[in-house]
Amino acid sequence: MYFRSLKPAAAAVAAVAAIAPKDLKIDDPTSIKGVAKTIAAGAMSYYSGTPDKFVDLPQPHYWWQAGALMGSMLDYSHYTGDTSYDKLISRALLDQVGPEFNYMLPSHFGQEGNDDQAFWGFAVMSAAERNFPHPDENVPSWLQLGENLWNSLASRWNTTDCNGGLLWQIFASNPNGLDYKNTVSNGGFFQISARLARATGNNTYLEWAERVWDWTEGVAMIDKYYNVHDGASASNNCSDINPVTFSYSAAIYLYGAAVLADHTGDQKWAKRTEGILQAAGSFFTPFSNATNIMYEHACEQVYSCNVDMRSFKGYFSRFVYAASLYVPTIQSTIDEKWHTTALAAAKACSGGDQGTTCGQKWYVGGFDGLAGLGEEMCALETIQGLLVGDAPAPLKGKDIKTVRTFA
Repeated sequence: MYFRSLKPAAAAVAAVAAIAPKDLKIDDPTSIKGVAKTIAAGAMSYYSGTPDKFVDLPQPHYWWQAGALMGSMLDYSHYTGDTSYDKLISRALLDQVGPEFNYMLPSHFGQEGNDDQAFWGFAVMSAAERNFPHPDENVPSWLQLGENLWNSLASRWNTTDCNGGLLWQIFASNPNGLDYKNTVSNGGFFQISARLARATGNNTYLEWAERVWDWTEGVAMIDKYYNVHDGASASNNCSDINPVTFSYSAAIYLYGAAVLADHTGDQKWAKRTEGILQAAGSFFTPFSNATNIMYEHACEQVYSCNVDMRSFKGYFSRFVYAASLYVPTIQSTIDEKWHTTALAAAKACSGGDQGTTCGQKWYVGGFDGLAGLGEEMCALETIQGLLVGDAPAPLKGKDIKTVRTFA
């Protein structure tokens, strides 16, 4: 189930009132918006930036998670109509563009890999596709920033080993990742290529999207069952596939495929979208009495999720909901799994002094005591995404403004 508005997109949006997550009603858009407002405040409590200045997230969070947070908050603004965070979001995106306007920021080179840059790319592409306010006359348009970022990623396509692919890391300061080609980096490049192909109509982006997908399948990082494996060693010519799977890796490829299904009309992309989602059924039902509840199976049950992994379910939800706009055949799976999961996530957001802090394990029937930014983001994306069909679809072509717009 999703909600399609009968009102014009330009209609005034009523103020959103906060609602305790435990009171979520998934068939009521007002309830969804109110719960999202409560969880969004919890997520943004970790960010101390202002409308005038970006501030890094507190340790142990890495730079990429700030980009991921802004992507979540872009969704919040878009789905709920609550624009109260918009100036913070735009300032964060604009302050991190770097001297070449491509999100290669020297102050963060020590922790910037190809996947980190891609997460800022997801956010800036969302800003472009929604004509999000852009209040800085000294910075190119959102779309141009997305194209610049894409050029940066494309320049590092590496054919020395494995006949192509992006390495995980960029700089020698992160040497371990310089021998590893992973699906998050390559999936990020694939998805941004797909979104730029749709946004601009430029076939170069489509050709690269095809190339990245074919390469990923060719080295079996996406297997014949559409499982998206983590990566492989470049020095072994990508013959030693690491079989671990994460929810966000699958979703990054899934959304790119869905975008191409819309852009090209080729059914192979719809089939690929459906195939990845079917394989991603492994991220649900940790126990027989927790049917259709999402979990990160690589780490949750053994208490080994690091600060990055604790946010993965959020991106999984973000991209699957978004894909439903382009491949509506997956809606039945969303109805079956994400509705159950959203209710479970809401129940898990019942900790802390206010009874609204979100936990990690959604299958325990309440708050599990494991709290943090990742937990807030996961619940936020999983609940607010129920509104995807009620919001304007991503823009493309001449409908995307290539000049700066102001709040």
